[in-house]
This record gives sequence, C-alpha cells and structure tokens, in this order.
Amino acid sequence: MSYKTIDSTAILNIHTLGQLKASGYQPKSIKDELRDNLIVKIKNKENVFEGIWGYEDTVIPDIERAILSQHHINLLGLRGQAKTRIARLMVNLLDEYIPVVKGSELNDDPMQPLSRFAKDLIEEHGDLTPVTWMHRNDRYTEKLATPDVSVADLIGDADPIKAATLRLPYSDERVVHFGLIPRSHRCIFVINELPDLQARIQVSLFNILQEGDIQIRGFKIRLPLDLQFVFTANPEDYTNRGSIVTPLKDRIDSQIVTHYPKTLEIGKKITLQEAKLKGEQEELVTTNHIMDDLIEQIAIEARSSEFVDAKSGVSARMTISAYENLISSAERRALINGEDKTYVRVADLIGVIPAVCGKVELVYEGEVEGPVIVAQNLVGKAIRAQFLNFFPDPEKIKKAAKDKAGKNPYKPIIDWFMDGNIMDILNDCSDNEYSARLRTIEGLDDLIEKVYPAIQGREKLFMMEFVLHGLSEFSIISKKNLEKGLQFKDLTDSLFDLDKFKFDDDEEDYK
Repeated sequence: MSYKTIDSTAILNIHTLGQLKASGYQPKSIKDELRDNLIVKIKNKENVFEGIWGYEDTVIPDIERAILSQHHINLLGLRGQAKTRIARLMVNLLDEYIPVVKGSELNDDPMQPLSRFAKDLIEEHGDLTPVTWMHRNDRYTEKLATPDVSVADLIGDADPIKAATLRLPYSDERVVHFGLIPRSHRCIFVINELPDLQARIQVSLFNILQEGDIQIRGFKIRLPLDLQFVFTANPEDYTNRGSIVTPLKDRIDSQIVTHYPKTLEIGKKITLQEAKLKGEQEELVTTNHIMDDLIEQIAIEARSSEFVDAKSGVSARMTISAYENLISSAERRALINGEDKTYVRVADLIGVIPAVCGKVELVYEGEVEGPVIVAQNLVGKAIRAQFLNFFPDPEKIKKAAKDKAGKNPYKPIIDWFMDGNIMDILNDCSDNEYSARLRTIEGLDDLIEKVYPAIQGREKLFMMEFVLHGLSEFSIISKKNLEKGLQFKDLTDSLFDLDKFKFDDDEEDYK
C-alpha cells in the first residue's frame, strides 16, 4: 500500500501512529507540499488562483516562481489589489489532509514531533499514539499587524496561570503559552500590513524566517517551525505610517509587486464577480454593459484625478460598492413605484456617490472642493469618456459645423432646449413618467433611431437619457443637480440663472 494512492476516506480511518507507519506516510515540509502540488497543477494546466483576474502574465507567474523556489513572500501593492485573496488561495496547493498528534497545540507531525507534549505522548503510547487529521482549510492563519501586537501574541510567553495550575516552576518549558506563529506550525501564516508592525516586533521574526526556530524569554527551547510566511504591505506605509526594517526585508525571499486592472474589461470582470446581489435584485433590475463600463470608468478617472491621492490608490472595492449601490438605486425606485420590473437609468448613478466618497483619499485641493463634488465630477468624466464609444463626438461636430463640412445630429435637441424648454428627471419617477418626459424632447427619439435602429423599449429610453448626460458633459446643454433629481436646460439660460447668485438680505445695504 502506498500512502500517495490512498483516498481521503481511507486516510481518515487511520487513527494511530502504527497505522500511519503502515500506510507508508513520510513527513514533508509545507514548502515541499506547495512546490510539489504546484508542479502537478502546472503540468495539468490547472488554474491555481481561481477568480484572480489581470495577473495572469504578471503577478501569478512571480508567485509560482517564488513557490517553486520555496520562498517566503511579500505582496507589495496598493489597497484593493487582491493581496490577501491570493494568500488565502494558496491553501489549495496544500495536501488535503495531514496527520497530527491528537491534542497537540503545535500541530505536531506524528513522525517528527516538535512539542514536549507530543514527544511525551509518543514515548508513552508508541504505535498506539492517537492521530487526527487536519484539513488544508484549517492550515491558514492570518494576523492584521496593528500597533498593539506584542511578541507574546506572535511568539509566546510564560503563563503564570498555567504554571500555578500544573504546579510547575517557571523554569519548566511546559509553562510556556505559545503564540500564533508556533500554533501555525505546518501552516501558511499571513501578516497583513506588515509595516504597521512595530520595529521591535518585526525583530522577533528574524530567527523564524532565517533559522526557522523561536526563542521565548529565558527558556532554552529550539522549535524548528515549518511555516510558509506570506506578508502584505502597502507602498504608502513605507513613508507614512511605518516601514519594514531592513534586516527583515532581507530575510523575505521574494517581494512581488501587485497592480490595478490594466484594462476596463478586466476591472469589469472583477466587479461583476465580487458584487454581492440578492436574487430578487437581479430579477427586479435589468442592467446593461454600458452601465458596467461607466462604473469601471469612474475608477479609471479617479486613479488619474488631480484631486485623488495617487499614493493611496483607488481600491477595487470602490467599483464593487458602486455597482451594488447602482442596482439598489434602481431597486428602491421600483419599490417606491410598485413596479415588478425596472431598467437602470444613467440618473441612478446618483447612488454611487456615497461609494466613491468613502473609497477615495483626497489631496488638499480635493478636500477644498469637497468629497461629494469630487465624486460628481468623476462620474461626469466617466460619462464623457464612455459617451464617445456610442455616439458622435460633439466637439468634432462643432468644428465640422464651423467649416460647413457636415450636419449636426444633435441640433434638433439643442434647438428644443434653446426654445426655453426644461427637462427634469427625478430620482424616483415611475417608468411611465420617465418615458413620457424623454419622448417630449424633439429630435431625441429620432437620433437613437438613426444611430441604433435595432434597439427598442427600455434600452432605447436609456440611450435617450445617455445622450442628455453626454451633451451636458460636453457643455452643449447644462445639467443642474436638484434636491430630488437632475435638471437639463439650455446652456445660455444657465449662465444667467439668478438662482446661482446670493444677495445680502440686509436692507440697509440697499439704502
């Protein structure tokens, strides 16, 4: 019988050290496990990091090289770049089960016992020593580095209560209470935001990384721990909140730099995958790829905005939250109007403002403008950028009109607004009212018929509204935020809108 050919059901029926020996089991380090299983997956063309998009040719090959080299890893990148997700997926490269001495707090291998407890138990019971099995999902430990983390938390310390309970002197190693790292023996141990860990705590990791052992207080203990370390860090942390001490950086074998999605399509794939929507939301609200693109375009605009701190980055969580808010905006409107079905509107982007405000760090100029204004500007820029993918460029049409080289397809719409007409699109108006309002604008329906003759119904209404938003972003017509929605009107009228001017109410100033 070969241990490697035994299925998981048969493995779980092994309950003693003697049975384990008979199965042909041989101890293997966690780094050997990761390496061997990765080799198998690469040969079989299997995807190791399921659900990670945009890293196929950059980050993932670097991680695979590090695993093959049996390196400890530091994932360096801005927030929202799937660093922790990658670390958690590494458990899929571990063996499904490993044997553990029953009752051991250090996950002792029965064939290579580490703790005093396991050694004494094996010496007492021999081949009858009880063995349990540990699933790979239980072999992952994660610790967020915070300023209050102590050496005792990570490594361990003498426990006076344990000493008193067992009636042992402090010189006995059995009074030691082991910290998270020793308890993660034979596991993947992740420290998130490593620079936030105090320098003196980082120093305590030197021996573990280099020699693989730990030291606790004055105890003469050598525990050759078997660990796979994965650290995550934000480049901003190196200068703002803390830093990784140089000797520790020297002991981390591979530092891998992550990045944001390099294309809109990849970002959209991540957002749609991670957004958490209820089944009833998906049944109630119909969306389209244009809105998906607009959500992702907001993040692209934010990452290049002069008002947003580029060093802090714009997390992928922003687009995920924004997409969830978008669907919820349409859902709320449908619930208010008692509608069984609804279609997203461009005006529903008002719902993404809170998501944007909470996910971007502003520079001084952005703080002066205010987070809501910055968020509205980012949404506007996203509309402007995407509008050109679906409709003729208004600026090019302006130039062509000056040269008398072509007709302006937007002219009937512009003329309608120039006649003094105003269009209010309220956030909570019903689908019937929404349709009736848009169809009153002369030339709008005809434009969609000409550019997209195949689309009908609610999708057509969406495109009609999209034209209004696009023209306002190109300063062809004006768009004003109302308390309960948006107002579109002629641009020249808005220049003389007295509502924008404030006068002192003190009558003496006019005497």
